[in-house]
Amino acid sequence: MSKKFFGTDGIRSRVGIEPVTPETVVKLGWAAGSVLSRNTKGRAKVVIGKDTRISGYLLESALEAGLSAAGVDISLIGPLPTPGIAYLTRTSRAAAGIVISASHNPFYDNGIKFFSPLGFKLDDEVELAIEEKMQQPIITADPQNLGKAVRFEDAAGRYIEYCKSTFPQRLSLNGVKIVIDCAHGAGYHVAPDVFEELGASVKAVGVEPNGFNINEGCGSTDLSLLKRTVLEQGADLGIALDGDGDRLMLVDANGDEINGDQMLYLIAMHRHTNDELDGGVMGTVMTNLSLEHAFKLSEIDFARSKVGDRYVLSGLQERGWLVGGETSGHIICLDKNTTGDGIIAALEVLRVMVCEEKSLSELVQPLSLYPQNMINVRLEDSSKFDPSSSPEINSAVDDAEQYLGSKGRVVLRASGTEPLIRVMVEAQESQMAQQVSQSLAETVENIAKSRI
Repeated sequence: MSKKFFGTDGIRSRVGIEPVTPETVVKLGWAAGSVLSRNTKGRAKVVIGKDTRISGYLLESALEAGLSAAGVDISLIGPLPTPGIAYLTRTSRAAAGIVISASHNPFYDNGIKFFSPLGFKLDDEVELAIEEKMQQPIITADPQNLGKAVRFEDAAGRYIEYCKSTFPQRLSLNGVKIVIDCAHGAGYHVAPDVFEELGASVKAVGVEPNGFNINEGCGSTDLSLLKRTVLEQGADLGIALDGDGDRLMLVDANGDEINGDQMLYLIAMHRHTNDELDGGVMGTVMTNLSLEHAFKLSEIDFARSKVGDRYVLSGLQERGWLVGGETSGHIICLDKNTTGDGIIAALEVLRVMVCEEKSLSELVQPLSLYPQNMINVRLEDSSKFDPSSSPEINSAVDDAEQYLGSKGRVVLRASGTEPLIRVMVEAQESQMAQQVSQSLAETVENIAKSRI
């Protein structure tokens, strides 16, 4: 059975378009409550958190109704970063955690993702069981068995203290000047406090959510505000979260962007030097080739997964490793949290800066990234087109790889969260990467539009 609703990161679409509609979300809540409470002794409890989108109120109420109908109690957390929901799910012994968010997408999109009792993304088998249950009519629990909803007390405070606890007690951020951009998202009322309480001088932007401005001209997908503010403030670094706070991008004191590959490099190298890496490093097919070469020189094992933090996590669990991440800024440190966590990843970087007494630019200087050029080919419905099934596209990719030889590589994939075909070309020379990616993107667009 293939999935109808769940994608690589839960369920996501424009609000009002299936599956993110009130009717379907009520059914989803009931089905999820029924499936996730099967192995729970006594009454099951589910925690629900969200980001700051206006549609969060609608979807929260719909989920609450469905879960209550299944006889499941609900703890409402309100706006909190996704990794905070994962943390509170496992520490409160809940049957599951639910996050209402579309991450880095615009406000008019929204989505729903689930965490297991241990704070990990649900296994495919559980998602399939929920989808199967959704095909059945809702059977409401007897009135005396309906679930009730309560507010989760001091959720933000508990998560703030947990984040702080991951930073070594012997260290302090005194004297470090930070700009943090919370993307008007879920981290707006927690992230600045974490860094301030550890001693940093903090300038916060993107902390005035109104339901519509999440990720708009700010956050990890638009660093212009952060770069400008870092330079104006003379800060040591800038931290940009995305809308749900599970990933980040950095800016150094010069206003230069530091991406997930560079963060992964400095975190892993510092741990390796101090015998704390405990295994290898997990990247994705998009991870820069220079990172793989750097790890090889330091005799650090490296492996790649498909794009998506759930695949990075799966790769880490299979190998028993601790550290992995994506170019986009999802950094997973399994000894700190069970999922990507933007605040904790930033603290890992700051730990390296403080311990080594070096600036961010100095720390990443040894890693010379190969130029990558990414072109997103937007389609009406990418689910109706698989680029790997086209002989013409496969032939074009083969030609491009032969042309690049050992000096580069090609990655062609459908996005798991948006109607896009991503064409990425990496080469030692920027002009070569641009030329090849543009040619491939034109081929993909022409063939895809003729098939849809």
